[in-house]
Amino acid sequence: MYRTHTCGQLRIADVGTEVKLAGWVQKVRNLGAMTFIDLRDRYGITQLVLDENTPAEVREAAAEVGREYVLQAIGTVRERSSKNAKIATGDIEIAVTTLTILNRSEVPPFTIEEQSDGGDELRMRYRYLDLRRPPLQRNLMLRHHMAQSLRRFLDNEGFLEIETPFLIRSTPEGARDFVVPSRMNAGEFYALPQSPQTFKQLLMVSGYDRYFQIVRCFRDEDLRADRQPEFTQIDCEMSFVEQEDVLEVFERLAKYMFSETLGISFDYQFPRMPWQEAMARYGSDKPDIRFGMEINDLSAEAKGKGFVVFDSAEYVGGIVAKGCADYTRKQIDELTEFVKRPQVGAKGLVWIRLAADGSVKSSIDKFFTAEELQAWAGTCGAGAGDLMLILAGDRMKTLAALNVLRLEMGDRLGLRDPHKFAPLWVVDFPLLEWDEETKRFYAMHHPFTSPKPEDIPLFDTDPGAIRANAYDFVVNGVEVGGGSIRIFDSALQSRLFETLGFTHEEAEKQFGFLMNAFKYGAPPHGGIAFGFDRMCSVFGGADSIRDYIAFPKNNAGRDTMIDAPAPLADAQLDELALRVEKPAETK
Repeated sequence: MYRTHTCGQLRIADVGTEVKLAGWVQKVRNLGAMTFIDLRDRYGITQLVLDENTPAEVREAAAEVGREYVLQAIGTVRERSSKNAKIATGDIEIAVTTLTILNRSEVPPFTIEEQSDGGDELRMRYRYLDLRRPPLQRNLMLRHHMAQSLRRFLDNEGFLEIETPFLIRSTPEGARDFVVPSRMNAGEFYALPQSPQTFKQLLMVSGYDRYFQIVRCFRDEDLRADRQPEFTQIDCEMSFVEQEDVLEVFERLAKYMFSETLGISFDYQFPRMPWQEAMARYGSDKPDIRFGMEINDLSAEAKGKGFVVFDSAEYVGGIVAKGCADYTRKQIDELTEFVKRPQVGAKGLVWIRLAADGSVKSSIDKFFTAEELQAWAGTCGAGAGDLMLILAGDRMKTLAALNVLRLEMGDRLGLRDPHKFAPLWVVDFPLLEWDEETKRFYAMHHPFTSPKPEDIPLFDTDPGAIRANAYDFVVNGVEVGGGSIRIFDSALQSRLFETLGFTHEEAEKQFGFLMNAFKYGAPPHGGIAFGFDRMCSVFGGADSIRDYIAFPKNNAGRDTMIDAPAPLADAQLDELALRVEKPAETK
């Protein structure tokens, strides 16, 4: 055996025991008469000691040892004279009698510590070294435990884990597909699935009334902190259910996960907020409800007073930053520049200070009286010592900008504690969204989402007003999961395809297999998919999913460790009957 114990296992009760340990060298401290080596594996760190009683050949071997060498040490457990309360094995050390260098290491390009001195790109390039660091080990262990808990819960609820294909047909709706050329069918391509949507619906038609899968999905889209080209979903579907049935099961799942993973209990039903209300109060369909600072509609009070910025705007709205009336002009200027950033999209910021002595000062004093501004404060629930921040413009764009500003202020004021959790369901989404550029409707979720039954007549009069039987699970401003009740009636599905601009032939070509399956007795069904990477990052209190994925891509979609994507050899291209041309702009 290379080892009898791990480097995080031994305790004071093991004193006197002869043991074998194996691991990586975290640190070497040579004090002349004594040498201390911290030996590390994923379970922890144990201190090795070599002193005047250690055989000479062992001390000679230890003199060669450097960081990240792989060692095997044999020795006796003894109590430490100087204990280390920071590590679990801090009461003991190993008096080494035999030391074997199993493998040498070059000096690593960054320190493999809790806090590394390596930048993101360097650590991504040497990801196998970065994964030795305790923070990433904790993240991946959290991910493992969450996956096991999910499987236990769903198995106990009667769900079957069933795999679906990775090589499927490309679909034009949604994000761009990654495509895979077929050698055996020259000139034709598979696509990697954006989700197993159609297959899980087919499983419902097949009679497997409770399905789940922890599955890889693929989307060729621009990346940011919470997106990767390949990601993992907890994909679930149920037959003979309505929306309330789905929410009941998966709210219990969420509560089970919080309890099992974090020891947090929720003894109340999660709030259920209609989409329209979420947008009006928070400017987002994934609101962070850990703190207040809700958006207030000031359009009625602000318009028609001769201030052209407000008079020409569709919407005027504001938030209240409690206790911020003492913000300096520099701080307000910083906020003004912040809202002008492209990712926020506002043209400017109006501010109103409500001083502790009851006086009012604002950037629009020329256009509004102190009494009028005090009335605005009443509308917004602002009081002495508060700061009101106001934006104006197109309603939806302004609400979105106010949401970003609200989150920024929440961060600045320390109101977004990552260890506090405020889950909710957002429901009653629009079924369709209109695109001005293409002059057509798109499915807000996907084209198999069922409309609310009472809204079906609106297909003839006002399709944009149809509400979907759809729901999102949101935690701390992050959309962790989403789903819907599906259309299972062929006639209704055809009607939706028509509204989305599909001809009968196009719908048949893309989705004929599903439509045909519905002809053979499709049950009412619905489901949900949770973003597993996002769920892990939320539970871990992090903003990015990257450190909860063993081998992620960077923001350009590249794996810098293995240097992918990469060109194919001409012989491979010939075999696939493909020719590569340079993009037009680089020719």
